[in-house]
Amino acid sequence: MKSPTLVVFLGDLGATPVELMVGSAQRAAALDTIAAAASSGAFARAILATDQAFVEDLPPGLELDIDDGPFHFGRRLAGIIRRHPLTPVVYLGGGSMPLLDGAGLSQIARGLEGDRARTNNRFSSDLVAFPITPKVLAAVEGVDRDNALARALEENGDLAVEEVPRTLATQMDVDSPSDVAVLKLTGVGGKRFNEYLRTLELDLSRYRRALPLLIDRQAQIVVAGRVGSHAWQYLERETACRVRLFAEERGLESNGRAVTGAPRSLLGFFIEVAGIQRLFEVLPSLGDAAFIDSRVLLAHFGIDATREDRFLSDLGRWSQISDPFLRDFTSAAVEARIPVLLGGHSLMSGGLMALNEFAWREYESRSP
Repeated sequence: MKSPTLVVFLGDLGATPVELMVGSAQRAAALDTIAAAASSGAFARAILATDQAFVEDLPPGLELDIDDGPFHFGRRLAGIIRRHPLTPVVYLGGGSMPLLDGAGLSQIARGLEGDRARTNNRFSSDLVAFPITPKVLAAVEGVDRDNALARALEENGDLAVEEVPRTLATQMDVDSPSDVAVLKLTGVGGKRFNEYLRTLELDLSRYRRALPLLIDRQAQIVVAGRVGSHAWQYLERETACRVRLFAEERGLESNGRAVTGAPRSLLGFFIEVAGIQRLFEVLPSLGDAAFIDSRVLLAHFGIDATREDRFLSDLGRWSQISDPFLRDFTSAAVEARIPVLLGGHSLMSGGLMALNEFAWREYESRSP
């Protein structure tokens, strides 16, 4: 099979400072990934689909495909495939898997055979490698969001979907400020990405307070949100602490539940009965730190918070949040007696993995 083309999508950075911070991190990570792919020798070419202008040096050979109209994910990707034309393709969302190096990308690119696709997560895909057939192209065209791409190829494209091993490199994404904070603290990632992170002033105190708990056999942490079985198994296997887990609403975005009014959260029901303040009074009796997927709670209450508000919440900047519920919830989380880390799906997976591995590295570096 011929070498695939890497197609990376990098969209709107946003207009507010907190959105631009995350968007700029995604941009740096995307360029690092493209450079790593080029150095691997496993890709025929690389195309960056974007609505952004670039003044910085781009990786050699990178082709830009500029957005020229209303955006629809599937039609945009199918259009690129037809226009260039491409087969096979490795699709990657901008900012996804910033820790995946050239060797990892090469392994994915060289593993394409026959009627098979490869992905990092069949239920919420950030990376999908796949051959091109008329039926595959039709399946791609109908996909609204990239995290539903792998399932669409399996259900409508007649491809067998195989998941690559779920490691820190394949599960860590840059989707929110909590992901940026985790990666700034741990110091991992590519050259452009880390150069950008060094320019940021972020309050990492809550993350630092949580770190030693992960390697403490007497400690317990609370993890609530979209936690997959791989993350649960990782926590059981790799952390020293006990874990109190509330896993709920997996597939919130990829299967469209977020817009149907169907999501339900145990923490949400607790807040309905007892209130936000009572939740954070009780939480220290359940664990010494808490990792909470705030997007599940927002979906439970039917709150369509802006991206800016969600990002400000992740940073703990409650006074700047416009939505009343999210402002009160974030304020209570910041003032809680235990460290409470707020974020989205990536915090529940790659973020926890990155923090745990960093905690062990710090411990081992101090050991005689």
